[in-house]
Amino acid sequence: MKRVIIGTAGHVDHGKTTLVKALTGHDTDRLKEEKVRGISIELGFAPFTLPSGQRIGLVDVPGHERFIKNMLAGVGGIDLVMLVIAADEGIMPQTREHLDIINLLQVKGGVVVITKADLVETEWLDLIREEVEGVLKDSVLAGAPVIAVSAMTGQGIPELIAVLEKLVSDIEERPATGQARLPIDRVFTITGFGTVVTGTLISGRLQMGQEVVLLPSGKQSRIRSLQVHGKRVEEARAGQRVAVNLHGLEINEVDKGEVLTVPGAFVPTYRLDVELEVLPTVEKALQHGQRLRFYLGTSEVFCRLRLLDREELEAGTRAPVQLVLEQPVVAAKRDRFIVRTYSPMHTVAGGQIIDAHPPRHRRYQEGLNEQLLQKLKGEPDELLLNVMKSTSSALLTWEELIKKAQLSQEEGQAAQQVLLGRGDALEISVEKQKYGIARDIYLLWLDTVKQILQKYHQQYPLRRGFSKEELRGKLNLNLSNKEFTALLNMWQQDGELQILEQDVALKDFQPEAKGKLAEAVAQAETAFLKGKFQPPSWAEVAEKLPVSPQQQEEVLLFLQQQGRLIKISDDLYFHSRALKEAKDILLELLEKHQEITLAQFRDALNSSRKYMVPLMEYFDRQRVTRRIGDLRVKF
Repeated sequence: MKRVIIGTAGHVDHGKTTLVKALTGHDTDRLKEEKVRGISIELGFAPFTLPSGQRIGLVDVPGHERFIKNMLAGVGGIDLVMLVIAADEGIMPQTREHLDIINLLQVKGGVVVITKADLVETEWLDLIREEVEGVLKDSVLAGAPVIAVSAMTGQGIPELIAVLEKLVSDIEERPATGQARLPIDRVFTITGFGTVVTGTLISGRLQMGQEVVLLPSGKQSRIRSLQVHGKRVEEARAGQRVAVNLHGLEINEVDKGEVLTVPGAFVPTYRLDVELEVLPTVEKALQHGQRLRFYLGTSEVFCRLRLLDREELEAGTRAPVQLVLEQPVVAAKRDRFIVRTYSPMHTVAGGQIIDAHPPRHRRYQEGLNEQLLQKLKGEPDELLLNVMKSTSSALLTWEELIKKAQLSQEEGQAAQQVLLGRGDALEISVEKQKYGIARDIYLLWLDTVKQILQKYHQQYPLRRGFSKEELRGKLNLNLSNKEFTALLNMWQQDGELQILEQDVALKDFQPEAKGKLAEAVAQAETAFLKGKFQPPSWAEVAEKLPVSPQQQEEVLLFLQQQGRLIKISDDLYFHSRALKEAKDILLELLEKHQEITLAQFRDALNSSRKYMVPLMEYFDRQRVTRRIGDLRVKF
């Protein structure tokens, strides 16, 4: 199931929180001050299940100017946005600023929700729609659905839910690759549990018991428990809203704005090379040396702008620049950020990070801008690897990957060899096609398979393995049977698992009966050995076993997979020893008489026709005997 976060944006008191409550039933205003003042101050979060069963997270961000920092913290981790505009007021200053931020952060898309539709006439609503469509024309929300709703009457809510369902189904979720990074947007304490932090996991995975570190402070801790959508989980993945209970840290030791990650993954930085884009609506050009406010994830720090090839950066322009920070931040290449003026505070620019640990550049250095822009674009091998990592639910041929990376065939083939040689990518052959897969994705899928198998072995300790086809379906990846089989073969070659005909198991797993199950296996086997050529029915044996009906079936399957019981016909099983003895006697009779009757075989085994008819037919199917009329001869 996809991991998707949808955030609200819009002017104060335009009904964002009320809309979220109408959709989810959750009131995201948590603070007493929020209740009294009727506006959101802190980020609010509500889980929501769409009609398809898809679970998403809704982040309600503040709209008031004073709380724009919290708004930025919320929007930084979302996949889709609901831009909320009140029908009785239309587009307001914070609406435009929120839209600027959405554009600068390159949010993937969303929907415009005109709230309070019950308060205005239809003609007025049509005017608001026209105004909205005009403002959105050159934004990332151009062409987005516009839905008029009323949280009070329910008008438009079903239509909005249907639109959200469509948007979520179309979006490509972020892969859970890379190092874990959780920008912290809330810190609180729970009696008996201790300090809890929340945020949107923007990369990697977090697991119970994992050692973690807070940056830039450097404080270390261990994950005591994890929650996603209010439920305890063993693991959280990129794209999920996560609550992390930290061991050994007091609430006053953790700051909102820090990043929770794993030791050694990131080094905080005071300097950034970035590509900065100035909004076209900015009245004054940005000046070299100007002090600005820098927002990345949930952090806000002051910085100085170093222009590398000019003295000012005018409205609507874009250029590589260097930012010198007054406090360290945790950053990575291609992270998107926002810049606001120092005072009065207005959003003026944003962009993406080129280098998180650059040297100090000499200004007006010839060719420097071109070098930085090429660095942002990336080397061919980096571009190809990025495409491979973003393709996290399917296999693509090298030709398809090279095309998606927008490389020439020559560049792509050279990049392919670099990645394979460096071990960042692997090649999978499926018949005559050769597919490329990032090692991170390969290991991620393998880890998921191993977790599924681990749980399966715990639940069914007597089964030799999980059906390959069922396992493929459980993975929920867009892989054909041949592609999945090729992957399984590679994992088996790597010594990670074993393939047993149509089943798959962990490499060291062996079916084993313990406790009551061991007693039941022994009891069942004894009954069939005792019955020999007149074995009991399984129903007769099962009802006497000291296990549940479901476990009785597991015992039968185990004895069959172990080759101890052989199914002869419906509800007729022979122990393998008895079957071998019967076959030996049969071959001895045929050697002596050349041809025999059913009665001769029955008498030799001292059994009855009830058992001998299906047994002889079994030997016919096994090509031990061949029937000619009422006689059997050796096949």
